[in-house]
Amino acid sequence: MNEEFNSDEYFDMELLRFTTAGSVDDGKSTLIGRLLYDSKAIFEDQYEAVKSASEKRGEEYVNLALLTDGLRAEREQGITIDVAYRYFSTPKRKFIIADTPGHIQYTRNMVTGASTANLALILVDARKGILEQTRRHAFIASLLRIPHVIFCINKMDLVDYSQEVYDKILDDFKNFSTKLEVNDIRFVPISALKGDNIVDRSENMPWYQGSTLLYLLETIHIASDYDLINCRFPVQTVIRPFSDEYHDYRGYAGRISGGIFKPGDKIMALPSGFTTSIKRIDTFEGPVEEAFPPMSVTLLLEDEIDISRGDMIVRENNVPQVGQDLDVMLVWMNEKILRVDGKYALKHTTKDLRCLVKEVKYKVDINTLHRNMEDKNVGLNEIARVSLRTTQPVFYDKYRLNRITGSVILIDEGTNETVGAGMII
Repeated sequence: MNEEFNSDEYFDMELLRFTTAGSVDDGKSTLIGRLLYDSKAIFEDQYEAVKSASEKRGEEYVNLALLTDGLRAEREQGITIDVAYRYFSTPKRKFIIADTPGHIQYTRNMVTGASTANLALILVDARKGILEQTRRHAFIASLLRIPHVIFCINKMDLVDYSQEVYDKILDDFKNFSTKLEVNDIRFVPISALKGDNIVDRSENMPWYQGSTLLYLLETIHIASDYDLINCRFPVQTVIRPFSDEYHDYRGYAGRISGGIFKPGDKIMALPSGFTTSIKRIDTFEGPVEEAFPPMSVTLLLEDEIDISRGDMIVRENNVPQVGQDLDVMLVWMNEKILRVDGKYALKHTTKDLRCLVKEVKYKVDINTLHRNMEDKNVGLNEIARVSLRTTQPVFYDKYRLNRITGSVILIDEGTNETVGAGMII
């Protein structure tokens, strides 16, 4: 007999956002399809549709990758181009998966999918080992400060579930991983096609004593991934209901980027520097006694002070850095090269302003992680350290301390395209 569905418990469940990465044909989409199927997160009719599509294509097995490869071009080529988001849940946790492309020309899409992730799954083909693209994705995961990385050594069935192959890949990676800034790295030998070590422990690899992939996803500790010390609240909009019932209501809505806010706390509004205290914290469900990341709330203040979109509410004695000169690691996402002295629109939290590219200090060689001081032309999918000058002061933290207040995006004002994603150093 099925247990009665409890909506309160469901909404209170912890949400894990994770991204998949790896080289082309490493089996990322198949792995996600396998996770969805084995955790019973897809309906029978979806499975039958995939089965029928696989048979039409003349494939020997049910191609679970078709569950995520939604674009027609992807289905025909058997590769992932766009970032496909999929949602599923288990009794322990809710998940949002960003299935990102493996091709070099789609590195920018991979950055998009990884920017909000708590965890990265990086797939390695057991037959090929650590490739250039594997290094690239591991470096981007490190650059984006994704707190947890799981390396899935896939296609173990094609190397006869060999422990020697698995150990060699681990040794190869250790030489490379010393240059990465990731606190939590795990390794799991799997077969996405056969389902080994995905949900259930594999009988083919008795030498592996670690956890299955789903168990790691369900239990990995993510509560400490948020900055709960430095209070940051970028104001998204001012709530002023034009109604008799809420005639005097004036609240400031947004998503908390850091710290814990409580009624009675002394706060400061930036850039004005005016201080007051929090009167009440409202949510969709009603008032709360404390608010923390990533909650979306409305703050009501004791005093009426001038606050608008783009301002930031912080603790009086704990303010972020304020400045117009930003030093950023920039991932370039446009076919046109980055223009030194070029002017771009810049978005930081809820603030919109403009900036000037003052200097390109160096480019990063993804393969070796060495700095290239000679070549300053930054093209599509390249990563460089650049200096920006903004038209207005920005309230920011270093990216390693806070991924929200420490990130910016650059926008081409002519086309309105996002051309770069930057992490403040």
